[in-house]
Amino acid sequence: MNWEAITGTIAGYLWALPLIIVALTSGLIYSIRLKFPQVRRIKDMVKYLVGGKASEEGISSFQGFAMTLGGRIGIGNIAGVATAIFYGGPGAIFWMWVIAFVGAGSAMAESTLGNVYKTKVGGEYRGGPAFYIERGLKMPIFAIVFAIVSVISNAITGPTIQAYNVAESFKTAWGVDPIITAVVLTVIFALIALGGMKRIGKFAQYVVPFMALAYIVIAIIVLLANITRIGPMVKLIFSCAFNLNAVFGAIWGQSFMWGIKRGIFSNEAGFGTGAHAAASAEVSHPVKQGLAQSFSVYIDTLFVCTATGIMILSTGMYNVQNLAGDGYIVENIHGVDHGVGYTQAAIDSLLPGTGSGFVAIAIFFFTLTTLVAFAFNTDAGMSYIFRKKSRRTQKIAINSVLFAMVAITFFGSMTSTAVAWNIADMGTAILAWVNLPAIILLSPKVIKIFRDYDRQRKMGLDPVFEPSKLGIDNAEIWDEIVAEKYSDLLELKREAERKTNL
Repeated sequence: MNWEAITGTIAGYLWALPLIIVALTSGLIYSIRLKFPQVRRIKDMVKYLVGGKASEEGISSFQGFAMTLGGRIGIGNIAGVATAIFYGGPGAIFWMWVIAFVGAGSAMAESTLGNVYKTKVGGEYRGGPAFYIERGLKMPIFAIVFAIVSVISNAITGPTIQAYNVAESFKTAWGVDPIITAVVLTVIFALIALGGMKRIGKFAQYVVPFMALAYIVIAIIVLLANITRIGPMVKLIFSCAFNLNAVFGAIWGQSFMWGIKRGIFSNEAGFGTGAHAAASAEVSHPVKQGLAQSFSVYIDTLFVCTATGIMILSTGMYNVQNLAGDGYIVENIHGVDHGVGYTQAAIDSLLPGTGSGFVAIAIFFFTLTTLVAFAFNTDAGMSYIFRKKSRRTQKIAINSVLFAMVAITFFGSMTSTAVAWNIADMGTAILAWVNLPAIILLSPKVIKIFRDYDRQRKMGLDPVFEPSKLGIDNAEIWDEIVAEKYSDLLELKREAERKTNL
């Protein structure tokens, strides 16, 4: 049985033009209706990342951001960017930027909704798409579908491509047997993932920012070494993106599709994955975490993905396949498979003998943080499915799936690159097909909640959330949260409103 052909066909249908249109529509709705908060509220994004604190029930805003970023920064940023260039040419980088900018609106919306409709499970905040689909849309069957799909995507289809690329990069760099890499990766992953939400949050808090910064620094070094090529490189990206380059004109459609496709895969805006971590954050107003989470899209695509693209394009370490798939439009390197190898070759061109090792280490930690984020999302999905069961039953069910996830991670190290990518694409596409329509349908509520936040900010207040005042039902937990933790902010709000009405 040709698994590559079967999985490729299914992934192709799921990632067709309609999904791209829905993803762009969602991002544009929030960007336009809310006057581009991804631009005018950047200061707030940064402020909430560093200003929040954890509680007994929830993690800090930064921990939530780090967990989301950990899920977003991974193979998509290294191998995914190289793959987009291979199939779509340099112009694919521009379309990755576009979907990052537009997708930040979707990321803000889903994360805000996750926090609005969160609840307590075992004394800790839990939430996400399943919760806001049930409570916001009042569609419990649809919610169950998402929870099941989320578990499948995060625990079964997601780990495969991550584990494969770690094993492959270690084999390329040092000749390490994939079985050895698989054992080390799965053991470390199991120790973190089975430690619960708090351990996951602390791990992400320290590892993710460090690795992202290290990767960007290396990219800057490569860029500075090729400073004279910046102008021609930028010109090449834009000319290819807008079908103004004769060499790449035949694949302009591929440039658009692969840039958007790999951009969405990388930043995960609209997948609903970021909403799980957002729901667990301790904040006084849901929009605070929505803004913090949307900033992770910028870090992922505009910084890390761009860093990869710059390294590959500025050094010329890439090939571009023709439309028929039987040759190359551009062939600069030989014997290097598209994906991680392009990035390794780019760094090697400047620092001979270091590219393979550095990228292998980066992929290892990026993969580990991604797997940890997958585990958190799996925990959230299982918590929803078994929410009416006893805490003991919940724990058994969650740990059983996590153990299965560990096993899949191990065996994923020994699959093929095409099958691994196809399986990952299938899982993420299904998530998007369920979550994107949900956040579009819930847009009136998100817009109302965001305008409440804007109104309070204009009054000079630290925003606090009162769902009943906005006509938002099924969010009663916020009455308890505000009364117990933010009564001082509520009093300031009431006082300001009294003065305004005088």
